[in-house]
Amino acid sequence: MKNKMRYLTAGVLTGLVLFLAACSGTKVTSSWKEPEVSLHPDQKVMVMALVSDKEGGLRANMEKEMVSALRQRGYNAVSAYQEYGPAAFKGLNEQKAMNKIRQRDIDQVMTIVMLDKSKEKNYVPDRSPFYRPFPPYYGRFWWYYNSMYDRVYQPGYYTTNTRYFLESNLYNLKDKQLLYSVQTETFDPSSAARMAVVYSQQVVKDMTKQQLISKR
Repeated sequence: MKNKMRYLTAGVLTGLVLFLAACSGTKVTSSWKEPEVSLHPDQKVMVMALVSDKEGGLRANMEKEMVSALRQRGYNAVSAYQEYGPAAFKGLNEQKAMNKIRQRDIDQVMTIVMLDKSKEKNYVPDRSPFYRPFPPYYGRFWWYYNSMYDRVYQPGYYTTNTRYFLESNLYNLKDKQLLYSVQTETFDPSSAARMAVVYSQQVVKDMTKQQLISKR
């Protein structure tokens, strides 16, 4: 019976781990595309991430992975970070910034903006057994004592999860028109690099679904 309970407890913990793994990652919460618009592979798209310096290398990773994802689909994409450096447009007015961009023959700009970042605490209960019906659980003193001891003297603990809310917009520079917009939510990424990879994959997948870009 004791071994059986161990297997049941292990099964519950395994299920919890799988559930948490399924909850992690990036999902598209909403998206919009200008009707009858699609990108041409010959047009040059510059990816520009606007992310706080506090997020470490997230900006460079976001641009790098989005450029890679678009290039894999056959589109001519470049990174603003790679083209101009970390503060290329700081202090410039619109005319000077646009002239600087047009010098590189950029047709569209795709922005990636972190709208919000929130942290939440979750309580993880102790590992003691769940409540069981009267027989035979209460019938054996030591079994009952052991279970209750763990429940009383080994309390649970708190974990902190992080949610990122991002938005990407695609603008056509010729007529200053918004072509596409997508909002996403990312739950507890393992690293900035991994977050950038998954985010780019999900956005490009949605761009394909919206028929903004073609399948390869």
